[in-house]
Order: sequence, then structure tokens, then C-alpha cells
Amino acid sequence: MTAKQPIEGATYLPNLCTGPSLLRLVVIAELLAILLELNNDGLEGLNWIDLALTSLMVQWVTLASAGCICRLRVLFVRWPLWLALLASYGLILALTFCFALLGQWFFLGYWWSELPIDWSSLGADLVVAAIFAGIGLHYFYLQQQLQRRERAELEARIQALQSRIRPHFLFNSMNSIASLIAMDAKRAERMVEDLCALFRASLSEAALVPVAQELALAHRYLDMESARLGERLQIHWQVGDLPESALIPSLLLQPLLENALYHGIGARREGGLLEIDIQGDGGQMRLMVRNPLGQAEPTPGNGIALANIRERLAVHFGPRARCFAGVENEHFVVRINYPLEG
Repeated sequence: MTAKQPIEGATYLPNLCTGPSLLRLVVIAELLAILLELNNDGLEGLNWIDLALTSLMVQWVTLASAGCICRLRVLFVRWPLWLALLASYGLILALTFCFALLGQWFFLGYWWSELPIDWSSLGADLVVAAIFAGIGLHYFYLQQQLQRRERAELEARIQALQSRIRPHFLFNSMNSIASLIAMDAKRAERMVEDLCALFRASLSEAALVPVAQELALAHRYLDMESARLGERLQIHWQVGDLPESALIPSLLLQPLLENALYHGIGARREGGLLEIDIQGDGGQMRLMVRNPLGQAEPTPGNGIALANIRERLAVHFGPRARCFAGVENEHFVVRINYPLEG
């Protein structure tokens, strides 16, 4: 066994263990049963009892094959792809033989001592099973490859979107540190260390991360900004009881905080209150960031971070995610809802 075999099998072997795959199998099997009956009796001579018996036979073979392949998948992924597919193909034919034989004995009322096996009918069943098993395995193989390609494209898209945030975040943080060097060199030095830890954390994940990790990054970022803004920045956190499995897109919260500080509180002589509210209820993650409007005119490109966040939410959660941003009572508010996962 080579080191590449587990990767090959795990990557390319069709996965029949999921609910959608089983549903497709059941539908395809039922269509096959109808096709077989129509081929035997035609539309006018269609017998519903015969159709029910054929459906039962085909569904038993289909579900038993899917169940066995699913249970043996742990073993098959360690084999070369050709061997795993050949074993799956042989397993389907073996199960077809067994169920066809049982069908002759029980459904037709024949017993071994009364009537010999109808090899002609049994052979026909095996030929039909061989044809459709080959088509079915090839179909699920192609579908598996399509899903892998879509996942790879989504991951690449998320990486590209996130890579736009990281330099922006780094440059603004460096500006904050530069403004402190002349006033408090030691504190600026500590902020450089914090920035290194922050940036390392931001590079560690490119997809969904635990909420606690994102909150820790946000706290460190606000600590750095508090050193720059001093008493002008007031922060109110309200974090509800979240399940330990709750996840959040990496670097989702930090750009919102950065926008609130640079375009809102940082643009006001008197500063203001930054409110962050994170709750998880009803299977939904609810996040709100609220800050007073800045006194200066909005700068061009103010919506880049929000557009980026909306696109990343769409990649992760599709239409189930919502992102609202607008002015409410002289405050700028961002509300994000998406389904809890994990």
C-alpha cells in the first residue's frame, strides 16, 4: 500500500452516505422499476402489483448496496480507485443475485425442492443490474468531482476575498502604532507584539473559525485602538450564551470595528460609544455593531469592507445570510444574521 492510496480513494470514491445521495438513489431506483415494467407490459398492460413487486426488489438492491458501500467506505478509501470501484461494482452484482434468488423463492412461491432456479430470469436481472450499476457509479463519481471542484473554487474565492482585508488591516494598525511612537515608545513596542499575534491569528484560518477565536482577535484590535484614541473610545460588549460549536467567518468582526472607528468614532472630536452585540438563538447567529456617525464626510471606498463581508457571507451560507448596514438615529448600524453551524 502506497501513501497515495488513501488520498486517492478518499478523494475520488463516490460518497453514498449522505441524505441527498440516498434520496437520489431512491428516485433513480423507482424510475428504473417503472422503466422495467413498461418494457415488459407496455403502458396499457401495466400491472400495479407487478410494479410494486419490481419496485420492492429494485429498492432493496439499491438501499442494501448503498448501505454496504457506505459501511465499507472506510476500507475502500485505503485502496486504489480502480480496486474500490471494482469492489463496489461486484458488491452490487452479488446483492442483486441474492435478492433475485430470494425473490424467486418467496415472492413467486417457489422453494428449492419444488422448482429449479430460473437462471434465464436471474441472468437478465444481473445484466440489468450490471448496466445500471455502471451508469450509477459513474454518475456519482462525476457528481463527486463536481462537488470537489465547487468546494475548491469556493475556498479559493474565500482566500481571495480575505486576502483583500489583511493588508488593509495591517496598514491601518501600523498607522496606529506610528502615532504612538512619539508619545509612548514602550507602549508602541507592546502594540507591535500584539499586532504580530493578531496578524498570525488572521493568517491561521481562511474559512469558519470558533467565535471565541474571532472575539479574541477583536479584543486585541480594540486594545490597540484604545491606546491611540484614549478616552475618546468607549466600548460596550454584549455577548450572549453561544454554543461551543458556534462558528463565524474569519475576520468578519474586525473590519466592522475598523470601519466604526475610522469613519465614525475616530472622526469625532469627542469620540463616542462603540456597541457590539453578539447573540445566538433560534439556530441563528445575530451580530450587531453600532457607532455614532462621524462629523466628516464619508471617505471614498467606505463600503469596500461591507461589500467584502457580504460576498464572504454569501459564499459560506448562500441566501440564508443577511447583512444590513444603514443609518439609524444618527448612528451607523451593521446587523448580520446567518445560521449557526457546527
